Amino acid sequence: MCFECADASGGQIDATATAQTLAALDFERINPLNGPVYVEGAEPGDALKITINRFYPSGQGWTANIPGFGLLADQFREPSLYLWRYDPVTLGPALFGHQGARVPLKPFIGTIGVASAEPGLHSVVPPRRVGGNMDLRDVAMGSVLYLPVEVEGALLSLGDTHAAQGDGEVCGTAIESAMNVEIHVELLKHTFLSAPRLTTPGPVTCHLDRAGYEVTTGIGPDLLQAVRASVSYMIDLLCRLYQISAVNAYMLCSVCGDLRISEIVDMPNFIVSFYFPRIVFH
Repeated sequence: MCFECADASGGQIDATATAQTLAALDFERINPLNGPVYVEGAEPGDALKITINRFYPSGQGWTANIPGFGLLADQFREPSLYLWRYDPVTLGPALFGHQGARVPLKPFIGTIGVASAEPGLHSVVPPRRVGGNMDLRDVAMGSVLYLPVEVEGALLSLGDTHAAQGDGEVCGTAIESAMNVEIHVELLKHTFLSAPRLTTPGPVTCHLDRAGYEVTTGIGPDLLQAVRASVSYMIDLLCRLYQISAVNAYMLCSVCGDLRISEIVDMPNFIVSFYFPRIVFH
């Protein structure tokens, strides 16, 4: 089946948008999803096996720093918006600004999930055990996603397609991009899956690995504070190395840099590392 997915703004951010557009966003229209799709025979305790077959990208997208949103919202209080253009056929690296940065692309589905058995209305922003806004960048072409079914018919929905993102999506947005997605859905009976799981068809970072990485670390007893420190240090480093603004470095970190928990057992301190691919500036 094929889904026609709008960008995460629901079409509010187009080629004429500016940073001022962000102040007028209607958040009731954010993260629109396609669905729900009723899967015949699906019952609680089953699972959906979803194969991501193909993407049909639009060739345009956006990344934004939205005030009040993102890992470092207290440090980046002003709106900023970058509009991307990329080749939807070759998916060659997309140009960022005028500093010569080019970001390798890897389209994926940001939000995909089934209905929760918990009663009431649920926001599409936080992910849940049935999937949702997971922003797993490896829900990409060829990958197979497994989702636990909690209600009759499963009620599958998806949207929020991205052209690229780093692990963590630290500023709150990736390369948000409308695109069509072709998937294949199979029903697996009586699997009693506890949470989403994923199988990839091969290496997941080969589009970024060729020139190595710059790596910064955050160290301390609070995992979130270590995460924030590792990203802040990387922003400072990118500003020094490439003479770019802090907010541009922040957005670049979001679209192509990766957060990793490098050490979590040597109490009382944890180590979080942030990996930025050097190929972006090479």
